[in-house]
Amino acid sequence: MGKNNIEKFSPGYALLKLVAGFWHNNVFYRKIIVIGRDNINPDMHIIFAPNHQNALMDALAVLFTNPGHNVFLARADIFKKKIVASILYFLKILPVYRIRDGYSSLKGNDEIFSKTIDVIKNKNGLVILPEGNHEGFRRLRQLKKGICKVAFQSDESEDNTLKIKIIPVGLEYSNYIRYRQVLTVVYGEPIEVSEFHELYKTSPDRALVELKNKLSEKMKNIMVHIDTEEDYEAIDELRSIINGKYSDDIKEPKLFRDRKMIDQLKQLRESDNILYRKLCTLSLDVKALAKKLNVDYRLLEKKKHPLGWLIASTLLLIAGFPVFAFGNIFNSIFMGIPVWQTRKVKDPQFISSLRYGFSVALAIVILPILLIFSLMFFSAWWIGLIFFFSLPLTGLIAWNYYLLYRRTIGGLRIRKYISSGNKEYEKLARDHKELISIIEKL
Repeated sequence: MGKNNIEKFSPGYALLKLVAGFWHNNVFYRKIIVIGRDNINPDMHIIFAPNHQNALMDALAVLFTNPGHNVFLARADIFKKKIVASILYFLKILPVYRIRDGYSSLKGNDEIFSKTIDVIKNKNGLVILPEGNHEGFRRLRQLKKGICKVAFQSDESEDNTLKIKIIPVGLEYSNYIRYRQVLTVVYGEPIEVSEFHELYKTSPDRALVELKNKLSEKMKNIMVHIDTEEDYEAIDELRSIINGKYSDDIKEPKLFRDRKMIDQLKQLRESDNILYRKLCTLSLDVKALAKKLNVDYRLLEKKKHPLGWLIASTLLLIAGFPVFAFGNIFNSIFMGIPVWQTRKVKDPQFISSLRYGFSVALAIVILPILLIFSLMFFSAWWIGLIFFFSLPLTGLIAWNYYLLYRRTIGGLRIRKYISSGNKEYEKLARDHKELISIIEKL
């Protein structure tokens, strides 16, 4: 698979997508919530437009939640080495040249544009990240015009017969970096590029701006968008304090709860700025004290931490330690090694991309070796298979063991704070309760 036939079906790529997608959707993330998948019609000529906050993971979120063999656009400087370029073409990624790459290189975009038309005509689904680069803030930044130019020019090159549609995509991560988090993907209603054809004929620049503005508006409606920079940290933390417990909710996903709360806070800022400022201050105070005292928000919400339950969970942890130790073999290889490899990465938004890349590469290489070893080591093949499949199963158990450990230690820590009359914990509990009370009244 090369640049010239990137839009064609590739059995090797299909197999890789199947394996890598399974790892992404079932191992790396604990849950993926997909909304609006019925907005994707495989017979349409589609350009996907997701928000860009988490480097490569944003592209993978689209790729692994729709059935198409999507083609992506990426900056051209990463294609400089031939071997890297070959891999990227196999992965269905095309380069886009920018002025910073040199004026002479911009001519290469003519060839790339020709390929994007082939991709769209072939109904692969072209993915363009319209913000241009990533930034680790939950807000939509100014969109680039490139995605609109591609849409208009592609349609125009085929006498406006393609009827290209741009599908806005909202992505939300419960945490950008950690393993076993929740990813929410929302596919919005398609934007009909044909609505702007007449305007494009008479005023191309105005048509580009209007299409871009409509896309921006549609994207903001299906993602977490905190438009204030001054109070960003406080509002972002409120999402965790108030709605963190709803991360796994499918019926009413946390993304929409967050949006509702952000809208209410925006109204409060205009109607009662004093109360709004108090909320922001309480949010930051709770964040700082919870971090200092090592108290989880979910534990803070519980009225009691019964000693009987804590003793029972401690006994369960002791009894289950052998299973945890065995399951940690799997976790240490496929989660521990990637964490170690990425410990010095300067851009935090690249960490999850690299961890996923390392972990899935290790899985592709090591798991077949473990399977062969299991079948050779045990005299009965079925025992070998049981041993092999027990590794990921006990790995999952080990992960939940760790969560129970944190819940138990956290509960014991809070009991200690209460029994000792810890003043900082009393303030934390009081501020948290007041914060919840104000939000509930809103």
